[in-house]
Formats: sequence, C-alpha cells, structure tokens
Amino acid sequence: MAGKSTYMRQVALIVLMAQMGSFVPAASARIGVVDRIFTRIGASDDLSAGQSTFMVEMTEVANILRNATNKSLLILDEIGRGTSTFDGMSIARAVLEYCAEKKRAKTLFATHYHELTELEGKIPGVNNYCIAVKEKGDDIVFLRKIVKGGADKSYGIQVAKLAGVPESVISRAKELVEQLS
Repeated sequence: MAGKSTYMRQVALIVLMAQMGSFVPAASARIGVVDRIFTRIGASDDLSAGQSTFMVEMTEVANILRNATNKSLLILDEIGRGTSTFDGMSIARAVLEYCAEKKRAKTLFATHYHELTELEGKIPGVNNYCIAVKEKGDDIVFLRKIVKGGADKSYGIQVAKLAGVPESVISRAKELVEQLS
C-alpha cells in the first residue's frame, strides 16, 4: 500500500533501461552492469498443478538462489508470507542471509517482518530503508518517499479502514492488537 512493490519494479526497469543504453528518469544515475534481473513479486497459485501460492513462491525463490550471481539484481518482495509467522520469518531471514553472504548480489528485499531490520550492522551490506508515512491520529498518508531506517510498525488496521472494512471489525482489531503487543 505504501509503494514498496512499485518502487522495486521501478528499480528493475531503470536498471534494464540503463543496460540497453536508454535514458533513465533521473538527472544523473550511476548504475553498475548486471548479468540478470531476478524478481519475486506478487502472489499466485497454480491449482491445476497442485501448487499453493507458497509453493509457487518457494519454487521461484529456489530458482533465483540457484542461478543468481554476484553480478545479478534480485528483487524479492515479501518472502515467506504464505506460511506461519515463524516459518515465514525464518525462511525470509535465511534467504536474506544467503543473498547477502553467499551470493553477494545486489538485492532489494521488502518485508513486513520488523525483526529482520536488526540485521543491519550485523551483515555487511545490509541497509534498511522504508517508505515515509505521515500519521494524523488513526489516519495515515503514505508519502511515497524512501528514507533511511527500518519501519517500526505496520499499518494493517489503517489500510483495512481505508479499504472500507466495517468499523466494528476495525475496533475489534485494535483491541486484539493491543492484547497481542
């Protein structure tokens, strides 16, 4: 909702345009050469082949991890979201560590697992950025600006409210999130 996936797609397209020798939408840009661009964005299943959304995601991640090099650009969005929280967070962290330490590929890795922000400073080359958000009480505005640092909270309840989820459900969700945190 804040624009992470759009931003990541834009980076991949700009890198591709630069590789072709095309102009890019910037006053200036310094973009290194990449041998391949790998993306894992979006969720879909393949029910006819008996594959869940999570299985499709893991198959795509496996392909990326097998074939990426230190000259590749990896765009990984919300790895691990199709399974339990702890399994998903563990898979996401392991994939992030593998990309940074073994593949050493240029990687954009979007996640809602706030615990992964602690890897900045522990793994060389891992840096946190987030989309700036302006809060006005219970209302939010996504500023479409990338800023240094990790997000310290999610805005799922606010987004549900923006989507038109009934107020009684929003109120109950607020009660439950207070109990859980």
